Amino acid sequence: MSTTKSIELQIRPRGKPIRSLPDTLTINSTASTAELYNEVAERTKYSIHQLRITKGSDGTPINNTKDTTVHATGVRDQSTIYVKDLGPQIGWRTVFIIEYAGPIFIHPLVYALRPYIYHSAPQEGSQLQAVSLLLIVAHFVKRELETMFVHRFSASTMPFRNVFKNSFHYWVLAGLNIAAWIYAPTSPTAKDPNLLLMYIGIALYVLGEFGNLRVHLALMNLRSPGGTERVIPQGPLFDLVTCPNYMTETISWLGVWIVSNFSFSVLLFFIVSVGQMMAWAKKKENRYRKEFGSKYRKKRFTMLPGIW
Repeated sequence: MSTTKSIELQIRPRGKPIRSLPDTLTINSTASTAELYNEVAERTKYSIHQLRITKGSDGTPINNTKDTTVHATGVRDQSTIYVKDLGPQIGWRTVFIIEYAGPIFIHPLVYALRPYIYHSAPQEGSQLQAVSLLLIVAHFVKRELETMFVHRFSASTMPFRNVFKNSFHYWVLAGLNIAAWIYAPTSPTAKDPNLLLMYIGIALYVLGEFGNLRVHLALMNLRSPGGTERVIPQGPLFDLVTCPNYMTETISWLGVWIVSNFSFSVLLFFIVSVGQMMAWAKKKENRYRKEFGSKYRKKRFTMLPGIW
């Protein structure tokens, strides 16, 4: 059990020098690690989100939380801690809003400009092109609304450079790549639809979108507003796979691919997205096992039942 006393910490920069970083810092041993971050941020005039603090003894990160004391991290009087400048940061919510805006802007624009972009393109798009446009834009509008009103992020910020990497996936692969091909007069979507396949695709899309929303609402209710606590998700879909949000996302985009008359550009985005989600799902399963131990019931499949 820790006792209330002041301790002096030796502070060193990790990587590039940090302006005004003190050599030592005195703090109460029962202070939270959030207070430690606030003290360092106040001294250096950096945002707390731009700083990462690690223990000098073994390099273990000291997380910024109100629930853990400095003493509980193993830091003692005269211990050394390292402070790293993570560089310019941007909010997760802001990044999501920026990246999802790409397809919402690009698809209607390319569709409207079809007669000017493609030689011999008719004034009106085909039925499959119109339906594909509706499904894709609706998907990303839903994502924007979830970002603003549903998602609760465990981390406040990410490095600013990630905006460009994340935006490439949505603005280029989901935006320009898909739009440039499916609205062309030579695209499979320009042909007369197979109504059975089109309705199957729409049904899968609707199933995936509503299932995805339900999972996101369940995840939202696991965390208090502004909180960073982690809880084991429960429910029928969570009993099936580790990440049912990725499973339902896959179902939704499978529906879009079918509606697009099996467009290669949609398939490319689908394959890249599913591959990335498979990697994320595996990491999340491993994190759950490590974080919750015996309390967590291990899953055989992390995202796609019987496959992955």
